[in-house]
Amino acid sequence: MATSFSPTTSVRSIFQNHPKTLHSFYNTTRSFTSPTAAIASYATLKLPHAFTLSRTPLHSKGFSHRRTLLVRAATIEEIEAEKAAIEKDVKSRMERTIENVRSNFNSIRTGRANPAMLDKIEVEYYGTPVSLKSIAQISIPDASSLMVQPYDKSSLKAIEKAIVSSDLGMTPNNDGEAIRLSIPQLTSERRKELSKIVAKQAEEGKVALRNIRRDALKAYDKLEKEKKLSEDNVKDLSSDLQKLTDEYMKKVDTIFKQKEKELLTV
Repeated sequence: MATSFSPTTSVRSIFQNHPKTLHSFYNTTRSFTSPTAAIASYATLKLPHAFTLSRTPLHSKGFSHRRTLLVRAATIEEIEAEKAAIEKDVKSRMERTIENVRSNFNSIRTGRANPAMLDKIEVEYYGTPVSLKSIAQISIPDASSLMVQPYDKSSLKAIEKAIVSSDLGMTPNNDGEAIRLSIPQLTSERRKELSKIVAKQAEEGKVALRNIRRDALKAYDKLEKEKKLSEDNVKDLSSDLQKLTDEYMKKVDTIFKQKEKELLTV
C-alpha cells in the first residue's frame, strides 16, 4: 500500500522510513544528473499500486541522441544490371545510327528507280504534315520510273506539290489517278557531287557512333567513382566497347561503298 503523507512531511523522513523504496527509486532515476529531476520523478510514488515505472531510461530536454547512419552497398546483381543496361543502350543507339545512315543514302537517287527515294517526302494532308508512304502506295513500273497512287485521290495535288518542292529534281506527271515520276539519268558531274554528299553523311554517322562510345565511357567512369567497378573492370569494358564501335564503323563503311558504287555506275 502506498504511504500517505502530508504536504508538510519532509522528504528526508520518507527516505528514512522507506529504505527499500529509496533503493528502488534510486535505481530507476540514477540516469539523471539533475536532483530537481529526481525529486520531480519521486512524486510518482503517490500513484496507485498497480502503476509500474518503465525500465526504459528517460531522456530530458538537452540530452543528445547518438544516431548511426547505415549505407547499403550495391549487390553484384545490381552492378551487373547497370552494366547490362549500358551495353543494351549502346547497341540500340548504334543500330539506330546505322538505320539513319542507310535511310539517308536511300533518299539519294542513283539513276535507278527506288521507292526509298521518296522516304523523306512529307505531304500537307488536312493541315498535318505526314510521310508520303503513309498515304500512298509507291511502286516501280520499270527501272527508270516510280508510280505514286494515293489512297485518297483528293490528296493528289498536295502530293504533287510536295514532290516539286523537294530536292529530288524530278517533275511529277499527274493524270488524275496517280503520279508518275521519270528518273532522269545522272551526269558525271552530278554523280561526283552526290558521292561527296554520301561521304559526308557517312562521316556524320561515324561521329554519332563515337559520341555513343563517349557516353558509355562516362557511364563506366561513374560506376568506378561509386566503387562499383574496379579500374581493371573499366579497362576491360572500355576495350570491349572499342571493339563494338569498330564493328559498327565497318558497317558504315560497307553501306557507304555500296552507295558510292551505285552512284558512279553508269
